[in-house]
Amino acid sequence: MTRGNELGELMLDPDEAQRKMDQWAAGLEEKAQRYAAAQERTEQLRLTATSSDGAVKVTVGADGGVTAIDFGNKARTYPMEELSRQILATMHQAQAGIANQVAEVMQESLGDEDQETRELMIGTLRSRFPEIEEEEPPGSEPVPPPPPPPSDSTPPAQAPRERRHEAPEDEGNSPW
Repeated sequence: MTRGNELGELMLDPDEAQRKMDQWAAGLEEKAQRYAAAQERTEQLRLTATSSDGAVKVTVGADGGVTAIDFGNKARTYPMEELSRQILATMHQAQAGIANQVAEVMQESLGDEDQETRELMIGTLRSRFPEIEEEEPPGSEPVPPPPPPPSDSTPPAQAPRERRHEAPEDEGNSPW
């Protein structure tokens, strides 16, 4: 049967046309529910990464936004520049897993449906949050902070203060 004949048959049988429309609408409703479930699961995703020495732990959501930062005791020993670098590296490590997690949720929720849209979405996530290569071998120690400058027992020189000479009538009005 050709498609043109099928349409003609539907026009001749309004009940069959209504049944087909209802079936099509039910299919769309089911698809919308699967997409809504996938979106809800994606919004609940949380990915956590921990620095190799445990000093920093960062949790991100599926949008890449940081939802939590936790510090281990070792973080107290880091200079601020090193701590900052550890936070950013750990955040990027957590974000690098977003595309794979979203792809997994979509596969579970949608199966093989709508591959083109899925590939576009996952490709966009991979470009925003690329997988990272380790910058330092696991277990390597950060550079220790430089020693503080030696303390000098003599106080720093101060510029002499300029004395104001007040008129005798102002002497009683000064709060100092």
